[in-house]
Amino acid sequence: MKGWLIVNEFLNWNKFNEIHTWLLDAAKRHGISMELKTNAQVLIVLSEAKALPDLDFILFWDKDVRLAQYLEQSGYRVFNSSEAIRICDDKSLTHLTLMKAGIPMPETIIAPFTYENIGYTNVEFLDEVGSFLGFPMVVKECFGSFGQQVYLVKDMEELRDKVRQIGSKPMLFQKYIYTSFGRDLRLQVVGNEVVASMLRFSNTGDFRANLTIGGKMKPHTPTKRQWELAVESCKILGLDFGGIDLLFDDQDEPIVCEVNSNAHFKNIYDCTGINVADRIMNYLLEWKNSI
Repeated sequence: MKGWLIVNEFLNWNKFNEIHTWLLDAAKRHGISMELKTNAQVLIVLSEAKALPDLDFILFWDKDVRLAQYLEQSGYRVFNSSEAIRICDDKSLTHLTLMKAGIPMPETIIAPFTYENIGYTNVEFLDEVGSFLGFPMVVKECFGSFGQQVYLVKDMEELRDKVRQIGSKPMLFQKYIYTSFGRDLRLQVVGNEVVASMLRFSNTGDFRANLTIGGKMKPHTPTKRQWELAVESCKILGLDFGGIDLLFDDQDEPIVCEVNSNAHFKNIYDCTGINVADRIMNYLLEWKNSI
């Protein structure tokens, strides 16, 4: 069994390179021949004369959805699919897709579209946003990772300032879930199974629990409902594998916060000792044996 691991040429950070190495090492352990390629080495050449190698699969660890779609159209089985990556990369599309399926989430309003060279010349719509969601309120840029583009605003003045600061970037507004202050769950799903789970929490007073911004972690055994919600969300979004972040509502029941198509798993390994890369390789082998 042979394939490619495709990563981003220009995202050359140790935290990403480490995950790529883990995936390649896991492939070797499972007898899978997997070669690392970057999205700059596999160009989208729109010509029937372009010759492509004979591969069983492509493990796509990037957000270059155009390349992923091109490879699918060239006949390859891509994990995750271009459509799943596209939806998960945009938080607004993630919420729209899950809402249609009745998945519980915080109440959300998606900002109206504006153009990059225009921005929000009129922010009167924020009056309705504030009236519906109340304060404090969570503001999120639709494209962002590691909790870096997530903000808590306490009143209308802060909301207007934050929207002006974000500018023309797509964003959304969410009801603040008091009962999940500084804590959430990360469940790692592969196939139809939760393979690892951890509780993330902050004792610094930050409402976010992301480890990148100072949160802590401990192993967690998911409840039946937490397990089902994580797996169901992945199915709806078309994910073969992903990381699902859950919040706690006022009944301590889970609600979906975010879904990541190629979630980092170094922290969950440090927390639980479970190597998600091995689970992904098992999944690829099971897929190959089923066709």
